[in-house]
Amino acid sequence: MRKIIVPCGLHCIKINHLGVTLGGQEILKDINLHIHCGSLNVVIGRNGAGKSTLIRAILGDIPHIGNIEFKDRENGRIQKLKIGYVPQSLNIEKQTPVSVYDMIASYQSNVPVFLMRGKKIRQQIEEHLEIFEVSHLIDKQVCNLSGGEQQRVLLSMALLNSPNLLLLDEPVSGIDKNGMELFYRTIYHLKENYDLAIILISHDLEYVRQYADKVVLLDGSVRKQGSVREVFQSPEFAQVFGSGKEET
Repeated sequence: MRKIIVPCGLHCIKINHLGVTLGGQEILKDINLHIHCGSLNVVIGRNGAGKSTLIRAILGDIPHIGNIEFKDRENGRIQKLKIGYVPQSLNIEKQTPVSVYDMIASYQSNVPVFLMRGKKIRQQIEEHLEIFEVSHLIDKQVCNLSGGEQQRVLLSMALLNSPNLLLLDEPVSGIDKNGMELFYRTIYHLKENYDLAIILISHDLEYVRQYADKVVLLDGSVRKQGSVREVFQSPEFAQVFGSGKEET
């Protein structure tokens, strides 16, 4: 992977008293998180704990209470937060004639993709894909990408607009061990070399142990947050996971 060093601007993101109620049921209650750029923050919890709901609330896809602040610690300014998002998977039917180029070009602009086939745009997309070593996939149909290829293309697309926060909602579901290793090394590269914070939803506790800077144990509310050691050795972790293995 090509190395692009971007110095940290000391940004921080605060999620204050976030709550979500859907269909009369309280899914999330009083979520408070403080996240810094250059950090990998992993949210863990058993099935139904509200992990994906938290991502959807941060994205603004569902109604919620509370607020999200984005500040530059150098001058204290509150700015608009730019978010990049990688979902669990893409639901694209086989034989759908959409190439990687088409998908990324249409994501960048509201202009119909057939009006955007210029050398300059193609070069820009190729250069961005090359950061993740997938520029050779630019003309491949998205429906024919492997899980690992799809993941790296989606990461490339999520970073197009230089987000301050990257949200990853279990993007390694169904990927083999080699793909998992590559994914976590890629995420480590991003947090070391880009001026952004990362929130990753994961059930892969051994990888969380190895790579996470901060861990958030979620079960409707934040049961525990802190370093890997602080969370994994806590009574709250034992209560949620029992034997130490997450329910999936």
